[in-house]
Amino acid sequence: MQIRNAQFKCSSERIAQVPKDTLPDIAFIGRSNVGKSSLINMLTGRHGLAKVSGTPGKTRLINHFRIDDRWYLVDLPGYGYARTSKTTRGQFAKIILDYVLRCERLHFLFVLIDIRLEPQTIDLNFIEMLGEHGIPFGIVFTKADKLSKTQADRSVARFGETLREQWEELPPMFVSSSEKSFGREELLDFIEECIANS
Repeated sequence: MQIRNAQFKCSSERIAQVPKDTLPDIAFIGRSNVGKSSLINMLTGRHGLAKVSGTPGKTRLINHFRIDDRWYLVDLPGYGYARTSKTTRGQFAKIILDYVLRCERLHFLFVLIDIRLEPQTIDLNFIEMLGEHGIPFGIVFTKADKLSKTQADRSVARFGETLREQWEELPPMFVSSSEKSFGREELLDFIEECIANS
């Protein structure tokens, strides 16, 4: 897939405000500061499309980007740590849960994982919830340029082994680096398949 046109469509505080057309949503989520905005910019080839911030928890709304008038790339708020009050963090959780569990537009969800870290409980709990509700999802390991290939392979294998403790079949998994544009073609080809089957 080649992305020729990527435009910001809207920001929503609740799912009642998301676009009302029939184009499928392909959404991205992860812990705060996992590199989500950088990945979105890398995939679309538009460096300023999603706002990159060094401050965790910067994305607070559901952001829709219309891609080639065929589908929406959706930037969801990060879960976990954010430099905000507990009340606001609770609102993040409600926005996320409402969209992920109730929005019929959602066609596929990519969960972003920092490849440098041991499997984190918050990520595993979120993935378990997706499984319980039958949400179609895949995993994208970010920041692969920070490790050697051997270290990266070991990290992915470790995460897979942890998932196998609860999952009979593993979800699709991708390794990426926004710095090196690594993993872009694999992700876009997979998204193309998702859209073709929508």
